[in-house]
Amino acid sequence: MKKVLTVLILLTLTSCTNNPESFIEHLNGYWEIEEVTLADGTKKEYTYNDTVDFISINDSLIGFRKKLKPTFSGDFQTSSDAENLKVVIENNTLNLYYTTPFGNWKEIVLNVTKDKLLIENEAKVIYLYKRYQPLELD
Repeated sequence: MKKVLTVLILLTLTSCTNNPESFIEHLNGYWEIEEVTLADGTKKEYTYNDTVDFISINDSLIGFRKKLKPTFSGDFQTSSDAENLKVVIENNTLNLYYTTPFGNWKEIVLNVTKDKLLIENEAKVIYLYKRYQPLELD
């Protein structure tokens, strides 16, 4: 049942014909991987993530993505490493161009809402992210 629900969510996210400009407002924030679909169709679900992706984009459509490690106190541990990125709309798609000292690459934002983010990389691997919600320990 869970796999059927995941497929339905993916189909809903990818079947909508959204304006890629409208995606930009939802990109900023904390995201955690929920599922990865490899190019051969193999899927891997993530029930736990020890890192979170933080995306920050300014009005000039330039920003960065950084890996953060949540702590039990509600803070994050991080390093000074970040992937610089530039947001570009091309051929009616929203593309993220990354630059680091180690390389350059592109990802396509297939869809994004306030709660879900669907990205495809150059190897045709699709990442489904959900908006990060901190654990609440009572």
